[in-house]
Amino acid sequence: MSEVLQADGELIDKHTIRFQRLLPGPIERVWAYLTEPEKRATWFAGGELEPRVGGKNDLYFRHANLAQPDEIAPEKYRNAVEGSTSETRITQYQPPRLLAWSWEWGGKPTEVVFELESVGDDVQLTLTHRRLPTRDNLVSVSGGWHLHLLMLESRLRGTKPPRFWDTQAKLEKVYDKLIP
Repeated sequence: MSEVLQADGELIDKHTIRFQRLLPGPIERVWAYLTEPEKRATWFAGGELEPRVGGKNDLYFRHANLAQPDEIAPEKYRNAVEGSTSETRITQYQPPRLLAWSWEWGGKPTEVVFELESVGDDVQLTLTHRRLPTRDNLVSVSGGWHLHLLMLESRLRGTKPPRFWDTQAKLEKVYDKLIP
């Protein structure tokens, strides 16, 4: 992976970031990486997902599984190294095309939406995170989603993932400059 990282998230408004990725399909495979705990844990967070609107989606973060052994997590993310859980609620569930959940950030409800569309043998993934309450939340979330989507893409393509914490630090700087 190139040492120069560029923001590929699109700032929709001062509370919303959107990412798009063209991933290797089929769509059911990408859907499985969004909804099956074991697969989701390889790029983002594990945890059980109740497959229905109103269902719980427990996100279990254990970033020690995503980072290289010699990487040290920044202080503000240390709780996610060995394990932390965040409970979300499914707000939209239309397999294999649409998954959304509400997720509290800074004491405020936000919404994460994954949309999948088949494009030949590939899948267009659009991830939108709305209603982030502060600029700091937006910067942190933008860098985080960018990194996690890099991890997802590497899993789906069978390539070596980026160094987790090193890449996170670089991406936060990139989004800090991008977001007014």
